[in-house]
Amino acid sequence: MRVPRPQGARLADGLAGLLLLIPMVFWALAQVHDPQLKTPLPVWFWWGVVGIWAFSSFVVVRLASEPSPSRTGQRILDLFIPVAFGICVLFLWEVITIGAGVPKVLMPSPSAIAARLATAQAVLSADFEQTVLKEVLPGWFIGSGAGFLIALVCDRVPFLARGLLPIGNFVSALPMIGVAPIMVMWFGFDWPSKVAIVVIMTFFPALVNSVAGLAAAGKLERDLMRSYGAGFAATLLKLRLPAALPFIFNALKINSTLAMIGAIVAEFFGSPTVGMGFRISTEVGRSNLDMVWAEITMAAITGSIFYGVLALAERLATFWHPSYRKR
Repeated sequence: MRVPRPQGARLADGLAGLLLLIPMVFWALAQVHDPQLKTPLPVWFWWGVVGIWAFSSFVVVRLASEPSPSRTGQRILDLFIPVAFGICVLFLWEVITIGAGVPKVLMPSPSAIAARLATAQAVLSADFEQTVLKEVLPGWFIGSGAGFLIALVCDRVPFLARGLLPIGNFVSALPMIGVAPIMVMWFGFDWPSKVAIVVIMTFFPALVNSVAGLAAAGKLERDLMRSYGAGFAATLLKLRLPAALPFIFNALKINSTLAMIGAIVAEFFGSPTVGMGFRISTEVGRSNLDMVWAEITMAAITGSIFYGVLALAERLATFWHPSYRKR
């Protein structure tokens, strides 16, 4: 007869495995960063890396297979698992690029990218200011705000909605690579042309989602508001806008990524000698891939923080929504 294991045994196994995994990882990293390293490393080392990867998979599965007894512990565990997966990817990336002698012009290691991030802070800060502060944020605010305001007008004028929404679907299908040179010719090489492109990319997602959100309130709720004698403004503020908040925040989160992509791509077609897109295009021509990956890393971190702030604001504003209720 099989005796059942006590609750928390899998979690304990995972934590114990984590303690054993840490020295294995440091051993592999010490091998690839040996000053007398001769690439490629022997076969036994790669079998050791495969064993570390398999053991790390076992540890993560053990940690994820059993919930923590406390809510705080579960939140920490939910955060730790994706972080552990990311660390595993970076570990394999570091070991393979250095241990196999991959040329830096093809794929720099994470340590080389981190070193570039540390030594090129002045250049990266100037690129961040140009792309994010002067282009992404203004374009995101203007595009998203204009889309929401026009959605309010479309809600009052259905004919306008029937005319704009098909145009929105058409514009969303336009390749920004083709639109970007036109905006540069119209507004010049500096930030106004990039803001215009970001506005184009963010306006219609905000419009479409806002229109859908304003129509999300149920017929029974609207009839109840009318029975109370509520006018259009009261119904909008107390019923329809709260019901539309999940749709509006969804548009804002989508636009946060579209704005970053649009600004960087637009800089490929003409910009002052600063900006993430400008730096990526020029450094690729110089084969400085570590600088290119440093810019990509900074853009990814910025976009993730931007998205996370919006997700937190959504959680605070729509805590009442059924999707946030604990089951």
